[in-house]
Amino acid sequence: MVLFTVFKQFDTRGGAGSNYMGYSDFLEEVRGRRIKTATIAEGQGGTEIAAVTNDDRKIRTTATYLDRGLVGDLIANDVKFDVKPREEGSLLMTLLVSWGPMLLLIGVWVYFMRQMQGGGKGGAFSFGKSKARLLDESTNPVTFADVAGCDEAKEEVKEVVDFLKDPQKFQKLGGRIPRGLLLVGPPGTGKTLLAKSIAGEAKVPFFSISGSDFVEMFVGVGASRVRDMFDNAKKNAPCIIFIDEIDAVGRQRGAGLGGGNDEREQTLNQMLVEMDGFETNVGVIVVAATNRPDILDAALLRPGRFDRQVYVTLPDIRGREQILNVHMRKVPLGQDVSPSVIARGTPGMSGADLANLCNEAALMAARRSARTVEMQDFEKAKDKILMGPERKSMVMPEEERRNTAYHESGHALLGKMLPKCDPVHKVTIIPRGRALGVTMSLPAQDRYSYDREYMLSQISMLFGGRIAEEVFMNQMTTGASNDFERATSLARDMVTRYGMTEALGPMVYAENEGEVFLGRSVTKTNNMSESTLQKVDGEVRRIIDQQYALARNLIEGNQDKIHAMAKALLEWETIDIEQIDDIMAGRDPRPPKDWTPRNPSVGGGSGPTGGTPAVATEPAPTAA
Repeated sequence: MVLFTVFKQFDTRGGAGSNYMGYSDFLEEVRGRRIKTATIAEGQGGTEIAAVTNDDRKIRTTATYLDRGLVGDLIANDVKFDVKPREEGSLLMTLLVSWGPMLLLIGVWVYFMRQMQGGGKGGAFSFGKSKARLLDESTNPVTFADVAGCDEAKEEVKEVVDFLKDPQKFQKLGGRIPRGLLLVGPPGTGKTLLAKSIAGEAKVPFFSISGSDFVEMFVGVGASRVRDMFDNAKKNAPCIIFIDEIDAVGRQRGAGLGGGNDEREQTLNQMLVEMDGFETNVGVIVVAATNRPDILDAALLRPGRFDRQVYVTLPDIRGREQILNVHMRKVPLGQDVSPSVIARGTPGMSGADLANLCNEAALMAARRSARTVEMQDFEKAKDKILMGPERKSMVMPEEERRNTAYHESGHALLGKMLPKCDPVHKVTIIPRGRALGVTMSLPAQDRYSYDREYMLSQISMLFGGRIAEEVFMNQMTTGASNDFERATSLARDMVTRYGMTEALGPMVYAENEGEVFLGRSVTKTNNMSESTLQKVDGEVRRIIDQQYALARNLIEGNQDKIHAMAKALLEWETIDIEQIDDIMAGRDPRPPKDWTPRNPSVGGGSGPTGGTPAVATEPAPTAA
């Protein structure tokens, strides 16, 4: 069809502007002496004639080979004519028209066969080929200088880079190069960034691929891609293969429900063989990253495949300061910005959180058309990240504002009076995120574990909101639903997981909560008798009742402070540690530094009626 269309464009016979004439009509024109000149050419379908009439009109027609009297007619009627022989290329044109479609089909078939065999890189049918990307110095500018906050992890991966650069240093003492390196840590701690820095420092070929790139809709494709990836790596040895999110293909085997072939397991089996099987790879180091090491297959984690696991943990205060310094390079900072102060006020934040903090602060400064990013921008950005964005356009009824003010005052009072609670950083009744009010606590220093008194204090603080509503507003709202949920969960973990009660002792009573799709058992085991379950429920009930009574006594004994705090919240909507300290010391609270009165007529809508847990007033999660 393609060739027919092309040749049809060159066939001008019968077209709108060709002046084609029937052969009988042409003969009448000749015999009527209305033709001046004519040109006769031998064509494939007959004799083609191009003529010019006496009035200079051009006409075309086709005669048959059988008309032997055409020349006599032209001579008898004084028509000057010329005869052109058959063109030499006509035979080639005939063959092309005849065999062109067949040749086209053969060419298309050969093309697709080459694609299916992997002849075309990245083609639609190159299923079995690896999708790993080869990185070099020009495509990856990240080096160890761009990684901060994980010095121990950097030292571990530096050793691999040093081995690739100078293997004799380690081999002369009998050491061998690690075959695998597994980067483990919470999300956002910089595992992928650390792997990119290995590529930038190693000066060796670096193949990068995601675990999900092995998964395909066709059976056997994952295993084929693993084989192809390692074959390419062997050709470029020594080199590094980086597999991001390896848990996509490295989950425990035997997790599928029902029968049939599990494509993911075949991919994992091939990866196990390639990493350390009958044929040992020399000079190919596999670096993988995951935040779910608990679901990886045991055969994948053994020495010889992943020889060492590098833990990339959340940064401490010094690490957070280093990370902030890295991200602040591209931000024009004001004179009052102190990375150490910001690092002290952001415990529990990962590297990705700190990068987001710097970006949000820059956006805050851009909104007020500032030339530099100042400390106030970082503070507002931190509040937005930890407590959620402000919903200033939401206007709540006055009664609900008062209820929210007393609710948050109850949390804040207990946070200040209980000895083990994290210091209260800020309290607001401006709706933020999904909450109508927030009490934010920040630990004075990084926490790595929690003691019994701390957890009991947290339970008491969570009950402060509901108790304040009962004592001062004589009502109960749904705003405390999340508080109760978290308090109950803490109390149950103390009893069943942490052995923090004398009645049940240091024993784990928690049920098996493994998910079958995460490689765990399909059945749910219960190792407790009915009487033990009743004891567990009794201990949870006792802890909750004791801490509820403690919180109620503190609130009822400090009603003046609750009233003062609620009054300040209703007037200023947000108070920080300075105003809270003034109230706890019995002084009149000083006004906030950047407080501006709000116009209550601005905005529309009304507060939620009836309340739901989705918009409940609740304290922000304490950073850990």
